[in-house]
Amino acid sequence: MAYASVGQLLSAAAGGDRQAWNELVERYGRLVWAVIRSFGLDHATAADVNQTVWLRLVEHCADIRDPQRLPGWLATTTRREAIRVLRGQRRQQPSDVVLDAAGRWAPATAEMLLGDELSREVYAAFAHLPDACQQLLRLLTAEPRLDYATISEMIGRPVGSIGPTRARCIAQLRRLLS
Repeated sequence: MAYASVGQLLSAAAGGDRQAWNELVERYGRLVWAVIRSFGLDHATAADVNQTVWLRLVEHCADIRDPQRLPGWLATTTRREAIRVLRGQRRQQPSDVVLDAAGRWAPATAEMLLGDELSREVYAAFAHLPDACQQLLRLLTAEPRLDYATISEMIGRPVGSIGPTRARCIAQLRRLLS
């Protein structure tokens, strides 16, 4: 199997040949993991994306017309799956900050009140920004950090427009705060 062509491996794998699947994973597993790691996912999420990508190949291996393009297909599928997972995580993250300081530290009451007041002002100003600015600023401050290429794909804007748009959004937020 080590000397089989990609087309032969895909045909055999589509027929249920376990050795063919193992050889495909051996040849292209590092590629899939490299793409996953570029998104900064935690280990469990990265493992889920990896499994999903290989499942997609199981579902579509008979549909791949040009076997030599399998590496590109795997990279694209991996990127799309990672972005889908990140979007899902974004929807699950709460938008309000929850202060859970019990047992960690106890700031002075004056500090807490000042911080709460400032947070309320920032959130109020942020709420007056256009939706596109809110979305961009949330993505730029998300954890784990997202690169501009990922953000570009998520919001459907060119990579080169993200920095200037970010600057305009922050300037608008500053105007709202003053």
